[in-house]
Amino acid sequence: MKSKLLALAAAAAFWAVPAGAQMVKAQDPQSLVAALQNAGYAGKLGADGVGDPMITSGSSGTTFHILFYNCTAHKGCATVQFQVGFDLEKSPGLERINDWNRDQRFGHAYLDKEGDPILVMDLDLDDGGVSRALFIDNVQFWTSVLGAFQKHIGYSG
Repeated sequence: MKSKLLALAAAAAFWAVPAGAQMVKAQDPQSLVAALQNAGYAGKLGADGVGDPMITSGSSGTTFHILFYNCTAHKGCATVQFQVGFDLEKSPGLERINDWNRDQRFGHAYLDKEGDPILVMDLDLDDGGVSRALFIDNVQFWTSVLGAFQKHIGYSG
C-alpha cells in the first residue's frame, strides 16, 4: 500500500510540474517567447525604450511587438499589449480610424503624431497567467484582427 501511495505521489508531482511550466505569465517574458516559438511564430525578447521587456514577432510579413506593462523595476510585469504601427505615405484619417473603433470590439486603433495608424490589443496575464493554449488563441486572434485592420486602412505591405 505504501509503495502504491509513493508511486501515486511521484506521478502527481511529475504531471504537476509540466502543467505549471505551460503557463504564460507576464512576470516571465521567456514563457511568452517559448509559447510563440512552439506555435511557429518568431519571438525575440528585447527591451523597449524605458527598459521593460518587449518581444518582437510577426505574422504574414508584418512585424509586431508585445509590450509589457505594470512592471516593477522592469520585471514582475502584469499585462502585455500587442502593438503594430504603419508608416503610410497618406494617413487613413481620423474618420477611418473611428470607423474601425466603432465597428470592432477587439484591437483598438489611433493615429500617432504623424497621422500614422497604430493598432493595439491588451492582454491581462496577472494572477498566475494563462495556459499556453489560451495565449496562442489570443495571438491567433490578434493576427486575425491585424489582417482585418490592414485591409481597413488599405495597407498592402
